[in-house]
Amino acid sequence: MTANAAAAPFVRARTGGPQDDGPTVLEHVLGWVLVVVVAMLVTRVGLL
Repeated sequence: MTANAAAAPFVRARTGGPQDDGPTVLEHVLGWVLVVVVAMLVTRVGLL
């Protein structure tokens, strides 16, 4: 048995989903900016 054949069951295939590392600070900031903008829009339009 070769080293590749022995390690094959433990190798995870990448399927194009999210990466293993977490979101960056920039992504958190942009997410909160989006939340604030949507909240401002909702209150200005009068949906709340």
